[in-house]
Amino acid sequence: MTDITAAMVKELRETTGAGMLDCKKALSETSGDMEKAVDWLRKKGLASAAKKASRIAAEGLVAVAVEGNKGAVVEVNSETDFVAKNEIFQEYVEDAAKVALMNNGDIETMKGFACPKVGKCFGERLTDMIAKIGENMNLRRAKVLEVKDGVIASYVHSAARPGLGKIGVLVALESTADKAKLQELGKHIAMHIAATNPLFHTIADVTPEALEREKAIFSEQAAASGKPANIIEKMVEGRIRKYYEEVVLEEQAYIMDPDKKVKQIIADAEKELGAPIKLAGYVCFKLGEGLQKKEEDFAAEVAAQLGHK
Repeated sequence: MTDITAAMVKELRETTGAGMLDCKKALSETSGDMEKAVDWLRKKGLASAAKKASRIAAEGLVAVAVEGNKGAVVEVNSETDFVAKNEIFQEYVEDAAKVALMNNGDIETMKGFACPKVGKCFGERLTDMIAKIGENMNLRRAKVLEVKDGVIASYVHSAARPGLGKIGVLVALESTADKAKLQELGKHIAMHIAATNPLFHTIADVTPEALEREKAIFSEQAAASGKPANIIEKMVEGRIRKYYEEVVLEEQAYIMDPDKKVKQIIADAEKELGAPIKLAGYVCFKLGEGLQKKEEDFAAEVAAQLGHK
């Protein structure tokens, strides 16, 4: 039996772009024959999928799934919006939300989940789909919310079909109040979150780093006015209050009733429904958020092909 060295694995990995374990297995299956190992990976669709991994996937879909008092939201990326309209891809993203529910949103556990539809783990199903469709894809992130007594409300914006879209929001409300009324309130708050994208739940959640950064900016702006120090201090305090109203969910003006803050809307609902209501948490996934989309320079590409600099 041929010994498979680290150098051989490294060489195959650099040639194909496939994962380390896949390269080791390919070499073992082909008795260390590099050319046959490349073919083995290609036949499995692994080399093809891995080579595409260098391409940026910032399109795709977000999905939500809710069962009882538990909900999940996931984001699966593709390179183009065209693939997001593919039924195979859409089915995978729908299933990803369900798998997230079963595995508490842990991506690595999700990838290892034995998928009964194809008789493979969920990660291998993604690899097969990459090879079949021909684009890089990525099971990027997942989050689960759960309440003991109350509801998990959801909202999907720009829905491609039920539960699939460009923005997915979950809102957790803890309360003994009427569940149907809570669902309605939760959905409206979820719609508000999709529109305003708050960075923090409460003022107490604002990080010291974020607050100090804003204070420094506001202080410098106020100092430029040439006003006395005591006036500048009040100006900064006013700007910080405004900052809270922009980035803190409870302090934001409610989009359906701008004269009231979100926390007041919840307080009004408590009076109407006759029970305390706690907004226990929320999560908002916006497709491609934080990802850099590759900008194609068509003129430079043509010049390169013609041998021009």
